[in-house]
Amino acid sequence: MNILVESLEDVERQFDIVRSASEKTRNWLIAHSGSGLELIRALKFDPVGCHPVGGHDLNAIEQIDQTFAYAAALSAARQLLGWHPAVGGFWLAPGAHMSLPLDIMSLQPEIFGAETFAAVDPRNNGKLAKDLKKLSVRQEQYRYVFFASPKHSRLEHFDRYDSNGVQVWSVEV
Repeated sequence: MNILVESLEDVERQFDIVRSASEKTRNWLIAHSGSGLELIRALKFDPVGCHPVGGHDLNAIEQIDQTFAYAAALSAARQLLGWHPAVGGFWLAPGAHMSLPLDIMSLQPEIFGAETFAAVDPRNNGKLAKDLKKLSVRQEQYRYVFFASPKHSRLEHFDRYDSNGVQVWSVEV
């Protein structure tokens, strides 16, 4: 699902939607009765959660993954709007499996492109390396990888990973 953000207010509105979706699932968890195994089964297989932006039913495990994919992308968009206020806005499509070529793209073609993700460790599953490789051949003037990780819970630049002009940053979610 693509999201258009043209201002910091747009980012905050989208974060409010994500928070609201998480509250729905939290309320379901509070109301749930049953054994631990029944709870875990429901979280994994039943549509007890909802998409963090679209609002449609999902299992809670998928909601968790999607929530942090959107949170990382929104946090990255917040940074990009702050660093480059004249860019005019971005399309966000985190984890959308090719609805856009990149997770974040500027409205003006070939100005900005970014990949975003959330992980316990940014090196897990080679995700950081894959995103760097993907962006290294792109033509955008500014290219970034942003990740959210509890190992790096604040805005931090990782120049040791920069590859072919791609900047790597952690973001707080």
